[in-house]
Amino acid sequence: MTKRGTKGFSRLINATRFTFKGLIAAWKNEEAFRLEVLGLLCILPLAIWLASSYLQFALLWGSGLVVVIVELINSAIEAVVDRIGEERHELSGRAKDMGSAAVFLALILTAIIWIAVVFDRFSG
Repeated sequence: MTKRGTKGFSRLINATRFTFKGLIAAWKNEEAFRLEVLGLLCILPLAIWLASSYLQFALLWGSGLVVVIVELINSAIEAVVDRIGEERHELSGRAKDMGSAAVFLALILTAIIWIAVVFDRFSG
């Protein structure tokens, strides 16, 4: 953990280290995260080919990245809920369900963007 009062470059170094620890932990412990990252990497060549502008590429690639970001947040919620206890509780279940719903909506957003770009590319 960072010491209170860490500032400047030291704070940036610590934040970067914690970021990579979080990404590594998600990769090791969350199958959904691994699948979404691999999917994002697989669609990169398709996004390069499909996009007819830098904006379209940013939308295609960015929407996939949003899914990965939301999955990280969902995984963090699940980890905190699981840390609290294994007994079933309505609020714990609700928190996990909402995190899952957020990932689902991010996937829908990605699908909408990809469909719109495909139609734009091949509509004329």
